[in-house]
Amino acid sequence: MKNVLFVCSQNRLRSPTAEQVFSKRRDIEVASAGTNHDADTPLTHELVAWADIIFVMETAHRAKLQKKYKASLKTARVICLDIPDDYEFMDPELVRLLEAKVPRYLG
Repeated sequence: MKNVLFVCSQNRLRSPTAEQVFSKRRDIEVASAGTNHDADTPLTHELVAWADIIFVMETAHRAKLQKKYKASLKTARVICLDIPDDYEFMDPELVRLLEAKVPRYLG
């Protein structure tokens, strides 16, 4: 069972959508968080340490993750999905993008 973490800025639109889309899979555990201090679920060292794979939505999220949580990253694979903050929660186009980009990394 792989632990998969989805990260965006506020944890309100993109990463919660990804968490919901992939929560139905039985071969992974999913969670989501945001890099901003006022995110709905702020990113923590515990979440980073828990994850086997971390999907960030933008390169800025990867930079924040590597700077602030480097000690907790350990062996987690960090993958940037390059999905801009242009979508609402569960936007069909966002769901389509996630379904096109994420599964190849989950095995």
